Amino acid sequence: MKNKFSVRLSELLIENKTTKRELAKKINVSATSISDWSTGKVQPTAENIYLVAEYFQISADYLLGLKDF
Repeated sequence: MKNKFSVRLSELLIENKTTKRELAKKINVSATSISDWSTGKVQPTAENIYLVAEYFQISADYLLGLKDF
Protein backbone atom coordinates (compact mmCIF):
# COMPACT_ATOMS: atom_id res chain seq x y z
CA MET A 1 0.00 0.00 0.00
CA LYS A 2 1.25 3.47 -0.87
CA ASN A 3 1.74 5.96 1.91
CA LYS A 4 -0.53 8.98 2.04
CA PHE A 5 2.26 11.42 1.16
CA SER A 6 3.03 9.69 -2.12
CA VAL A 7 -0.64 9.44 -3.07
CA ARG A 8 -1.39 13.04 -2.23
CA LEU A 9 1.75 14.37 -3.90
CA SER A 10 0.84 12.51 -7.09
CA GLU A 11 -2.71 13.88 -6.95
CA LEU A 12 -1.49 17.43 -6.37
CA LEU A 13 0.89 17.25 -9.30
CA ILE A 14 -1.94 16.14 -11.59
CA GLU A 15 -4.54 18.57 -10.21
CA ASN A 16 -2.18 21.53 -10.50
CA LYS A 17 -0.76 20.45 -13.86
CA THR A 18 2.73 20.62 -12.38
CA THR A 19 5.50 18.38 -13.61
CA LYS A 20 7.89 16.67 -11.25
CA ARG A 21 10.69 18.65 -12.85
CA GLU A 22 8.90 21.98 -12.25
CA LEU A 23 8.30 21.16 -8.58
CA ALA A 24 11.87 19.95 -8.15
CA LYS A 25 13.24 23.19 -9.54
CA LYS A 26 10.99 25.32 -7.31
CA ILE A 27 11.95 23.54 -4.09
CA ASN A 28 15.57 22.93 -5.07
CA VAL A 29 15.66 19.12 -5.14
CA SER A 30 16.24 16.67 -7.97
CA ALA A 31 13.43 15.47 -10.22
CA THR A 32 14.46 11.97 -9.17
CA SER A 33 13.66 12.85 -5.56
CA ILE A 34 10.16 14.00 -6.54
CA SER A 35 9.68 10.81 -8.53
CA ASP A 36 10.87 8.66 -5.63
CA TRP A 37 8.55 10.47 -3.21
CA SER A 38 5.55 10.14 -5.53
CA THR A 39 6.07 6.38 -5.87
CA GLY A 40 6.71 5.89 -2.15
CA LYS A 41 10.21 4.58 -2.80
CA VAL A 42 11.77 7.24 -0.56
CA GLN A 43 10.33 9.38 2.25
CA PRO A 44 11.03 13.13 2.13
CA THR A 45 12.64 14.99 5.02
CA ALA A 46 10.52 17.21 7.24
CA GLU A 47 12.00 20.25 5.50
CA ASN A 48 11.01 18.92 2.10
CA ILE A 49 7.48 18.14 3.29
CA TYR A 50 7.28 21.76 4.44
CA LEU A 51 8.52 23.03 1.05
CA VAL A 52 6.00 20.90 -0.87
CA ALA A 53 3.19 22.11 1.41
CA GLU A 54 4.25 25.73 0.90
CA TYR A 55 4.48 25.28 -2.86
CA PHE A 56 0.94 23.89 -3.12
CA GLN A 57 -0.36 26.17 -0.34
CA ILE A 58 -1.70 23.31 1.72
CA SER A 59 -0.95 21.97 5.19
CA ALA A 60 1.73 19.42 5.90
CA ASP A 61 -0.92 17.53 7.89
CA TYR A 62 -2.90 17.08 4.67
CA LEU A 63 0.17 15.81 2.81
CA LEU A 64 0.88 13.32 5.57
CA GLY A 65 -2.70 12.06 5.69
CA LEU A 66 -3.40 13.46 9.15
CA LYS A 67 -6.17 15.74 7.92
CA ASP A 68 -8.58 15.67 5.02
CA PHE A 69 -9.95 18.73 3.27
